[in-house]
Amino acid sequence: MDFLRAQSFVDRERIGAIGICGSGSFVISAAKIDPRMKAIATVSMYDMGAANRNALHHSQTLEQRRQIIAAAAAQRDGEFAGGATQYTSGTVHELTSDTHPIQREFYDFYRTPRGEYTPKGASRLTTTHPTLSSNAKFMNFYPFNDIETISPRPLLFITGDQAHSKEFSEDAFKLAAEPKELHYVPGAGHVDLYDRVHLIPWDRLTAFFNRHLAKAGV
Repeated sequence: MDFLRAQSFVDRERIGAIGICGSGSFVISAAKIDPRMKAIATVSMYDMGAANRNALHHSQTLEQRRQIIAAAAAQRDGEFAGGATQYTSGTVHELTSDTHPIQREFYDFYRTPRGEYTPKGASRLTTTHPTLSSNAKFMNFYPFNDIETISPRPLLFITGDQAHSKEFSEDAFKLAAEPKELHYVPGAGHVDLYDRVHLIPWDRLTAFFNRHLAKAGV
């Protein structure tokens, strides 16, 4: 934001923000403390805090959460002593007859040429795999706390009506103050809205930002 506002070609008072998947929760967290974001949209949002604390549909128990936190703490001790970095969760690297449908959905994007992108110096094997020692920090990430304080700046939440992640957009919408919109894309899953251009609601996004970032009198 600091960089954008310093550019001569940017209207400092007409900056919007959009976050996709995990970045949806990051942009909400950022918007709470940065009023320079004048309109905020999320697509296929994942609340990375809730996903790690509770898992989808609150299927993770408190004891399981404690075990994850304990394992991460032990790993930090090991890494400080010179031990190897360990990675956790993320997308599987091969499909079997028992692979969960959500993992199949992510596999189709992250493990095929469809979404394959590896930054210079990175390994394909670690794409979507956070380190065990760092991932536990999400346990203390609550992006929807005080989300109502973003008002009167507008919020748009877009999710597929078939998305396994739609609970996060629904939770955020419920907690947010007006003005707010929740838009379901018929027939779309979570990953569909990453790159399926025929499903992404471009008109909805364009109208939202045009309406809320328009110059006075325009």
